[in-house]
Amino acid sequence: MKPVTPCEHDHLAELVRAVKDFDGCVDVAHDWGTRLAATLEGGGRLLAAGNGGSAAQAQHLTAELVGRYRDDRGPFSAICLSAETSTLTAICNDYPVGELFARQVEAHGREGDVLVLMSTSGTSPNIVEAARRGKECGLHVWAFTGPRPNPLADAADEAMSVDARFTATVQELHLVGLHIVCAAVDKALGVIPSETRIPAQSSGRRAS
Repeated sequence: MKPVTPCEHDHLAELVRAVKDFDGCVDVAHDWGTRLAATLEGGGRLLAAGNGGSAAQAQHLTAELVGRYRDDRGPFSAICLSAETSTLTAICNDYPVGELFARQVEAHGREGDVLVLMSTSGTSPNIVEAARRGKECGLHVWAFTGPRPNPLADAADEAMSVDARFTATVQELHLVGLHIVCAAVDKALGVIPSETRIPAQSSGRRAS
């Protein structure tokens, strides 16, 4: 029997519970960011994809790399395969559904590039097929998933698997992991570390 969807304070309680088991995912995300920095600085590329809310998070990741996470640095090549609307509709029209992202991976990916795939269930057929195609093409395949075991974690080279009962909780912690990846990229590149800076307390007097 599926657990009842948490509401109000129960939603936060589920997130707090999952955070307590998130330490291992933090280590994975930081390691990925460190290695991703070397790939990008060496002229490599990141490809990312997901369905639904995970598609939005994949686009968030590529935006942080093409733009910036916090402090200024040069842009990097990062493509969100979920955002290529004309390509997506053409592939869906002409090929089996499993080719939706896999064909794009084959088109854009080069050996040594990084492919980030996001699926809260870890069972999305088009994402799992993209992982398989990525490995065939020599990409490093990293997966953001929900609880193991799941097909995507098995198909990827490495996986950051969030142990949570609800899709919303998994997505919320995927976003945390994504930000840790971005911060680790900047740290590895020697960009000013991303941190919360607390401004000095005002004396209450206006400058003259």
